[in-house]
Amino acid sequence: MADPATVKTDARLRHDPDLRGFASDNYAGVHPEVLAALALANGGHQVAYGEDDYTAGLQSVVRRHFGPEAEAFPVFNGTGANVVALQALTDRWGAVICADSAHINVDECGAPERVGGLKLLTVPTEDGKLTPELIDREAHGWDDEHRAMPQVVSITQNTELGTVYTPDEIRAVCEHAHERGMKVHLDGARIANAAASLDVPMRSFTNVAGVDVLSYGGTKNGMLFGEAVVVLDHDAVRAMKHIRKLSMQLPSKMRFVSVQLEALLAGDLWLRNARHANAMARRLETGARRVEGVEVLHPVQANAVFARLPHDVAERLQKQYRFYFWDEPAGVVRWMCSFDTTESDVDGFTTALAEEMDRR
Repeated sequence: MADPATVKTDARLRHDPDLRGFASDNYAGVHPEVLAALALANGGHQVAYGEDDYTAGLQSVVRRHFGPEAEAFPVFNGTGANVVALQALTDRWGAVICADSAHINVDECGAPERVGGLKLLTVPTEDGKLTPELIDREAHGWDDEHRAMPQVVSITQNTELGTVYTPDEIRAVCEHAHERGMKVHLDGARIANAAASLDVPMRSFTNVAGVDVLSYGGTKNGMLFGEAVVVLDHDAVRAMKHIRKLSMQLPSKMRFVSVQLEALLAGDLWLRNARHANAMARRLETGARRVEGVEVLHPVQANAVFARLPHDVAERLQKQYRFYFWDEPAGVVRWMCSFDTTESDVDGFTTALAEEMDRR
């Protein structure tokens, strides 16, 4: 095979590689160390569908983070990870209790219900976090054949509102759910950002706290593509491999997902990337709070900033920097920082924000 450094391509550069916005950490490119890992795994042939050396090696890496019983099942994407995990935890008549703001409820096009065949029981929250008291709003009716049976509590770390559960808060959720015969799933699309914010190991709020199954997110933290379902309690799931295949989440060339996860987790790349993204969000929060008329809404605990500002200002600002409305009628926007966000990106954005506010 040709030396990658000498390979030419007919593909053309079609974007400005120096242009970055605040719409999503999914917009970011691939971390150079992850690209190097992909090149490392690219030579020769490896057995397909997860029987490769890289997927085997990933297991020991994952166990260092999540305990000796942990097993990783690489998948293509976050929605797939959540749907596979929840199917493995539920019966056909099962239901999942989650916050009304949860990604599985709001942003997955009904996949858990349409593809997974389960019922979501949503609970309103102020900060995106479930508590034992909130869970009990839907944790009932197990013997009622007319109602979907609550079998799983799904939480997100960090939440869709950028807030972070402490290990004690997750432990309380797990103990409460387990006492009622339910299992706990953690959507960890941004789990690295939560661990960086708390300055604790990921195990402290996953397997140690009692979580049964984790959706581990890598794409938002520097990977090209791919996530993993990490089984922490094998007694809580069944037919994991079959459900992954049935759900169209079995990568044939799995080594290219596994080696990316290894690149993140074998050292501290996952933590370096998350700490940087979080730091840029705090810098953005500080700058935004200095602008009169801009209201920062939720505690900035990870890499997201939620703010309220005049609709016309937001629309003009969007022409300079990409970002999304979170609640457009209320004038609420979301600004996300990534592993590649720079201080100058943030400072340029807050300067533009101040200028647009002055134009009102």
